[in-house]
Amino acid sequence: MTKVKSLADLKKMKDSLQSKVDLREKGENPESRVQIKVAMATCGIASGAKTVMEFFIDELAKRSIDSVVTQTGCMGYCYAEPTIEVKLPNQEPVVFGYVDKKKADEIIEKYIKNGELVEGIIPVNYNTVENK
Repeated sequence: MTKVKSLADLKKMKDSLQSKVDLREKGENPESRVQIKVAMATCGIASGAKTVMEFFIDELAKRSIDSVVTQTGCMGYCYAEPTIEVKLPNQEPVVFGYVDKKKADEIIEKYIKNGELVEGIIPVNYNTVENK
């Protein structure tokens, strides 16, 4: 366990633990919440996925949107990092590429709040590939 040397260290530890508790509590019935998965493989992290993930966590909480934000590994869209997958309740997931804070804000305001599709969707192609 790390040593707490200041009030800032204590707050940072509290926030970290609180997010883990929130994730466990929300994980019981994720289908009823907005689910966001942020690709956090090496290419995603190098492209700014950590900043995007923190933005989603903070902004969804500020806007009181019932959601769970998690990280995932590579989704195979290295050319379009940072990438995220958004799943609205009772809908198919949608993958967005080239997501920065500005695009993340647009996704929250237009897609998550109003169901309006925005630029940056990566087409799903795995349903068209034949398994051999």
